[in-house]
Amino acid sequence: MKDISLIRLLPEKTNVQFFAVRKIAEALSILAIIGSIYLFMTKGLNYGIDFTGGTVIEIDTGSDPQPDVIRETLSRLGYGGGTVQNIAPPVDSGVDHDYVRVGIPLQEETAETGAMAQQEALAAVVAGLTESIGEFNIRNQDVVGSKVSGELRQKGIIAVLAALSLVLVYIWFRFEWQFGAGAVAALFHDVILTIGVFSLTQIEFNLSIIAAILTIVGYSLNDTVIVYDRIRENLRKYKSMPLPELLNLSVNDTLSRTIMTSMTTLLALVALYILGGEGLRGFSFAMIWGIAVGTYSSIFVASPLLMILKLKRGGKIETETSKEVKA
Repeated sequence: MKDISLIRLLPEKTNVQFFAVRKIAEALSILAIIGSIYLFMTKGLNYGIDFTGGTVIEIDTGSDPQPDVIRETLSRLGYGGGTVQNIAPPVDSGVDHDYVRVGIPLQEETAETGAMAQQEALAAVVAGLTESIGEFNIRNQDVVGSKVSGELRQKGIIAVLAALSLVLVYIWFRFEWQFGAGAVAALFHDVILTIGVFSLTQIEFNLSIIAAILTIVGYSLNDTVIVYDRIRENLRKYKSMPLPELLNLSVNDTLSRTIMTSMTTLLALVALYILGGEGLRGFSFAMIWGIAVGTYSSIFVASPLLMILKLKRGGKIETETSKEVKA
């Protein structure tokens, strides 16, 4: 019987000249980073209630929810920044329909409204939804104040920066400092581009996206370490090979594994994006984008940076033209 396993669909040895186009890739990465920073500074992010504050209610409509009708009602009432998310009931609850989580943005309090602004907004939303979808039961209600949302945003930033710092320390101890700097630069590249695409699309940015970014950091690092490990191995094996050729060989050696891992992960994420509902759409989109840019950065950012950082081999500084000739 003919072997049709997926791994055989890729050549056993590839010789893709990645470093022949590395100048183009560097230019694209620089432009993408500048564009992402510009979008963040001008458009900002569409922060969710986790970061802006507000009221979240979980309702049971008694039947299949109507999220589009609920969103239309929120917009009509002037709460366009509100969120609507289907929530599956507990397995043993006996309920055969989803609950709905509705987020009402934090309202600005004035001297006239005082501390009643949020309560008035909640009452207006409940009345509007009752008119649109009929009677419903409020199962749960949570209020996220401005102070709490500010702390969540601060802790989210600290979590990402701490992850990047620990990655630098880990790679530095495992390899040389050039590897550590290259890995962290690639991770910064991935994080900045992810923030840029969220600023461009204005998809809601909440705590689940922070979780996705941290996951992207781990995935991209894993892919980069695989490539770096092969580079270190080939540095010992091919002592007279110029560094650009050696780096290209190392990337090709790990290309099959990179493609297979990325494709199988993307299959699951695309299914999650299509079938996972509105609540998981932002997370799955962030992961899909992160897998793509993480794979790109492992090849076109992390590896070429080793030449820019003048990786040493055998006591000599490697350049694009230098060769270490055996005595």
